[in-house]
Amino acid sequence: MPITCTSGCGKNAALKRPKTGDALCKECFFTAFELEIHHTIITNKLFESGQKVAIAASGGKDSTVLAHVLRLLNQRYNYGLELVLLSIDEGITGYRDDSLETVKKNRDDYQMPLKILSYEELYGWTMDRIVAQIGRTNNCTFCGVFRRQALDRGAKLLKVDSIATGHNADDIAETVLMNILRGDTARLRRCTDIKTGSNDDSSNENCIPRVKPLKYAYEKEIVMYAHYKKLVYFSTECVFAPNAYRGHARTFLKDLEKIRPSVIMDIIYSGEQLRFKDTIKKPIRGTCERCGFVSSQQPCKACKLLEGLNRGLPKLGIGKKSKGDRMIAQQDKELKLRERANLVKNDF
Repeated sequence: MPITCTSGCGKNAALKRPKTGDALCKECFFTAFELEIHHTIITNKLFESGQKVAIAASGGKDSTVLAHVLRLLNQRYNYGLELVLLSIDEGITGYRDDSLETVKKNRDDYQMPLKILSYEELYGWTMDRIVAQIGRTNNCTFCGVFRRQALDRGAKLLKVDSIATGHNADDIAETVLMNILRGDTARLRRCTDIKTGSNDDSSNENCIPRVKPLKYAYEKEIVMYAHYKKLVYFSTECVFAPNAYRGHARTFLKDLEKIRPSVIMDIIYSGEQLRFKDTIKKPIRGTCERCGFVSSQQPCKACKLLEGLNRGLPKLGIGKKSKGDRMIAQQDKELKLRERANLVKNDF
């Protein structure tokens, strides 16, 4: 016997919401999903009328749904936003080149300007070349660091007021777990923030705020929304992702969700309520002396990783700073010995 939609519309239910357990028809699900995102935007004051917002677009389900819903809500509730798409081409053959075709399709469907920046033009490296140097152990570190700064660089070029990312509830819960497991209190402090890098945090003009309109949206519901709305998105996983540390946190979270569906929101809430002792050192956001972009260390992580690649020391920026300093000192010592040997050779 068909189950009636619990919203009271009189139609038969087409799905059961993973987040609430409600049986809803498609139309009521769309309404509930969109209203929740609208509520998140309004209550957290993510945008102001007249702002230009860059949507970080990868072609995946999250960014595709984000672009679709933001465009819809912007028109429905008159946010007064100018929306643009910003994509980063990491240079991963067979993955990013294909997903960018989806982004271009989104550009045409949603009538939004699109800007694509590549690691090649920004850093002189592609992820394929980086993986050839570093192997598949720490490749996600390089990609994540470079991507975050690439978005800042793109946002500066586009002169936007903020960057909207497609981080969903599952992503944030995974990040809380990862930071707890790594003992990373600095990131644990801010990983649940719905808005980061606001102008109040830094006077640096390159510090462009980032917002997460999908913070409370379950990944399963994003997939359901994209499916029933027949949105075009790219679903293939990155070829380098299986070795990522996040995968372990994701597997653990999925196992917990089977037992307790509310665990995702429970973890986010716990992360939001965490308090730290005043004695714990808090990183101070500043400006990298080399590239001029926001950083809590000198030089910034992106510049350090790039220096390692250019020096032929790909692991230079991995691990503690003291280890990297020793690697540089050792390489400089070897170079001086080679120069001295060449001078002696030329004398003869």
